[in-house]
Amino acid sequence: MGSGMVQNLIAAGFEVIVYDLDEYKVKAMIEAGGMKTDDPVGMAAEVDIIILSLPNSGIVNEVVGNSLRLPDTGRRGLILIDTTTADPVMSETLAEQLRDRGIEMLDATLSGTPEMCATGKITMMIGGNEKIYQTCEPIFSALAAQWFYTGKNGSGAMTKLIVNLVLGLNRMVLAEGLSLGRRAGMDGGRLLEVLKESAAYSKAMDMKGDRMVDRQLEPASGKLAFHLKDVRLMLDLGSRLNFPLPLTSFHAQALTSLVAKGRSEWDNAAIISFYDDLTER
Repeated sequence: MGSGMVQNLIAAGFEVIVYDLDEYKVKAMIEAGGMKTDDPVGMAAEVDIIILSLPNSGIVNEVVGNSLRLPDTGRRGLILIDTTTADPVMSETLAEQLRDRGIEMLDATLSGTPEMCATGKITMMIGGNEKIYQTCEPIFSALAAQWFYTGKNGSGAMTKLIVNLVLGLNRMVLAEGLSLGRRAGMDGGRLLEVLKESAAYSKAMDMKGDRMVDRQLEPASGKLAFHLKDVRLMLDLGSRLNFPLPLTSFHAQALTSLVAKGRSEWDNAAIISFYDDLTER
């Protein structure tokens, strides 16, 4: 996702300085027109906006505090845009800490696949100070097909979790329907075609249907383990709010069983293999 965003920003005319632990990714971004820095600590003095694309909130806090050292830079007026699928509470807390140092943060979460990100077709959900959001709209325009202001800090991350909750369950129910059809001897491709034209249609069918029918689960476009991480954040949120999430709880158990079997790197369409495991003789 980060690579796609860098390419789109460069294409839109922004000057972009890149940093990543993976030197291969950095090299690719330099070839695309980006500039390299070997010193992430110095980035705050060179740019107006820093964008993060990281695996989880724990790593975000580590990068902000230790790699970028933003609380110590004294760079007032800097804007941090975090595109991580984050823990809403941790995201809001970090934003408050940075605001005390004169740095504004937006949690600008992404909905879409890496392929959609590379072509600027993702949707962005953004929480934080509304004036800062408006200042950054040219960036969102370069990255996404559509973007939404969702409210205070943490609300972008919260919205992303709810989007992923519904999306993940859409994938699981699609897998269940296709698996039932397979057990009944139906042609999976034809069944998927009918589902797409029926009232049951969802974008999950376009994004993951063929992968499920063909059992094309590697290489991943959205890893199963990453979605399990998101589902666990949903359950944590439900627990904090005393809100029951029975379907999501079952989904978490299904995903956990697949990760336990060594499938963490498989595409998240691999939820269909949960049903394969239940029915294979």
